[in-house]
Amino acid sequence: MTTMSGSTFDTDHAGAVSDGTIAGLRAFFESDPSARIAQNAVTRTDINDVALNRSIVTDTDFSFSTLLDDWEVTNQRQSGRCWMFAALNLMRVGAMKAMNLKNFEFSQNYMFFWDKFERANYFLEQIIDTADRDVDDRTVAFMLDGPIDDGGQWNMFMNLVRRHGVVPQSVMPETHSSSSSGRMNAHLKFKLREGARTLRGLVAAGRSSDEVRAAKETILSTIWRMLCVHLGTPPSSFDWQWNDKDRAFHRDGEMTPLQFAEKYVDLPLDDYVCLVNDPRESSPYGRTFTVERLGNVVGGRPVIYLNIEIDMMKSITRSVLESGEPVWFGCDVGPQMQRQLGLWDSDMFRYEDLYGAGFDLDKADRLEHHQSLMTHAMLFTGVDVVDGGTRRWRVENSWGADKSGRKGFYTMNDSWFDEYMFEIAARKSMLPAELQAALDTEPIVLPAWDPMGSLAR
Repeated sequence: MTTMSGSTFDTDHAGAVSDGTIAGLRAFFESDPSARIAQNAVTRTDINDVALNRSIVTDTDFSFSTLLDDWEVTNQRQSGRCWMFAALNLMRVGAMKAMNLKNFEFSQNYMFFWDKFERANYFLEQIIDTADRDVDDRTVAFMLDGPIDDGGQWNMFMNLVRRHGVVPQSVMPETHSSSSSGRMNAHLKFKLREGARTLRGLVAAGRSSDEVRAAKETILSTIWRMLCVHLGTPPSSFDWQWNDKDRAFHRDGEMTPLQFAEKYVDLPLDDYVCLVNDPRESSPYGRTFTVERLGNVVGGRPVIYLNIEIDMMKSITRSVLESGEPVWFGCDVGPQMQRQLGLWDSDMFRYEDLYGAGFDLDKADRLEHHQSLMTHAMLFTGVDVVDGGTRRWRVENSWGADKSGRKGFYTMNDSWFDEYMFEIAARKSMLPAELQAALDTEPIVLPAWDPMGSLAR
């Protein structure tokens, strides 16, 4: 039992750390020369600089047997719009070819506006649907925790394109809040949580469905005004003309966003499916999954995943790239990443050498124990194949060209793909027949808080 200023602490309590244990830990650390050297280094230098596996850096070449990109990267800045940046970057490849442009961007802000507005409506409908539950019900609490986040999924993006089309960036350019969404999101969340209180109260009071939805429309009118203030008003039509890279002039005239998408989005959107690698025992391969209450457009198509083995994911990704088309993907971006070099490898940092302890969770364990989840979406634009096997992957990121990779492009060594890759979007026709058939099975429903839904948060 220890004493301090007249108070006592019961170190004899079961599970308490004893004074003897602490003394032993002090002595053990001080007797270990490597621990003291690690302490001296890490107290003065970023641990990633100390733990960097130099052989990975020197052994990695930045050339690729298949290389598709010949354009500049984009920049999502201080926002969580990676999923729509990656999807628009995929779509702009065909648009640049069709318009004979060296560089072109669809308006990310336009898509951001419609996602926010549609997602607000989706959230309020979910609140109405669960209004008979306690406010501290886990699902209700989960929805209230993140009513309108920046993230999203491939299927959610497709819903936006089908519903609202796309426009060139010049038609609805970036604003302060599209590039730095934190304050706008804070105010939107306040109004949506306030709206949730109102709608739940009306349902509890026995008001009719018409009265509840009339109240929802009032809430949405406020959300619309707020979004217009922050992001600008989305155009219903616009005049489009341009000079191509050969200085030739072209004019399409007045177009709606849906007409622009019809003309310049050359991908067969209805053919694309989401493929994931989820190695948890509860997630069998060859089965479809969905995440409860994950979506953004009421009446849109649900988020459906097909779970496949990692080697199959690599094979499909490689085949698509070698056919001349980039690949949209989702991953856990942070672990084992050297941002300035633009390099990922599963053994990039040797933390175990500094700590004297292994890091032994495998991919399935990391998912189950909240250590890993999908956090970022990007675009594969190349692959290096040696003796029939993939060695490294070329990645177009959306973090800008300055101080981020090689002018914004990154290299992913194949070992990292195994450990931290979770999802790609690919054409159904790229799948073997048995996996195409599996797409028609009834999906297993994962809870709203499952890590397979994390990219939307």
